[in-house]
Amino acid sequence: MASAQLCSRFSITQAKSLVKDLSVPSRAIYWSDFLASILGGHACFSLCLCAPSLFTVSQTEMWIVQGVLFATTAILYMRSAMFIHELVHLRTGTFRGFRIAWNLLCGIPFMTPSFLYYPHIDHHRRKSYGTDHDGEYLDLSHRHPANLLLFVGSALVVPIAAFARFLIMAPISWLIPAFQRWVERHASSMVIDLFYLRGDHGPEARRIMRIQEVLCFLCCVGMVLRAPIASGTLIDGFLIQGYLIAVTLIVINNVRTLGAHRWMGDGRELSFEEQLLDSVNYPHRAWITELWGPIGTRYHALHHLFPSIPYHNLGIAHRRLAAGLPADSLYHDTIRVSLVGAIIELIRRSHHRHDDKEEFRTDRAPRRVA
Repeated sequence: MASAQLCSRFSITQAKSLVKDLSVPSRAIYWSDFLASILGGHACFSLCLCAPSLFTVSQTEMWIVQGVLFATTAILYMRSAMFIHELVHLRTGTFRGFRIAWNLLCGIPFMTPSFLYYPHIDHHRRKSYGTDHDGEYLDLSHRHPANLLLFVGSALVVPIAAFARFLIMAPISWLIPAFQRWVERHASSMVIDLFYLRGDHGPEARRIMRIQEVLCFLCCVGMVLRAPIASGTLIDGFLIQGYLIAVTLIVINNVRTLGAHRWMGDGRELSFEEQLLDSVNYPHRAWITELWGPIGTRYHALHHLFPSIPYHNLGIAHRRLAAGLPADSLYHDTIRVSLVGAIIELIRRSHHRHDDKEEFRTDRAPRRVA
């Protein structure tokens, strides 16, 4: 669709007028939601681990009990972890206590300290979105469908890579400046593009990085020493369950990410309207979408439109925009009902475009002379 046509179907001024009073975050909501989620998650994790010694039931019943506790842990931990997305959008210098609490209770133990997410801002810069400067974007609609499976399957190695990043690479980088610079650029960002290079976020960000690196390192050392001390083995149930929970969370997040955009970008700079149309909202079926897209992530297109609106106001903002914008507004085109349906659309686009590329290569291939 031509850019002029897209511009005529959306007015940012009109949209702003509908949500201009929704950009103030509530400390009470942030604290109560996060603490309930993370403390509930820790409690369920412990109960799942200790269930065999706490409940006298049959083996089948024990599997059911542990399965329910594991699923509840994953849901609560997913919600807790996604607060990292809010932290990066909160105004600098605000919510200091909350940032510290999130890192100590969630980010550090999960090996996802908040400094890893600073590059997320590049994903919201109009000139960066979808380009090589955006580490959270891949041209998935233009790649072979197998890349989608690899993307989800990477969850199996990410926890191990994160552990190695803080247990091995971090202390070495403290001793070797050249290696430290490499780690900062290549292994200090929570992104999906393996070739993304992190920029310099300033001396304060580097100071926070060092502090969080030390805490993650100590956490890793504690986990390594815990099993031999507690159970006399190198790997015990705690580490196994922790790894399985980590893989589960990353799989859920990767699947959610596949449905967060249409991934139509091909590396060029996209207009504001094209970026909006490339993003997706899932306002329906909150009973299920809130589980895989918590803390406002199910309203991804709306978040790209107004990044400053806190997660607890996104539902209100969406309802206002849906009711107040014209029927032909681009905003309505961002809405999808089913995550599965959106991913199926992505697979079809990927397959179709890959076949077109192969056909183009075949047509242009030099013919052999008999």
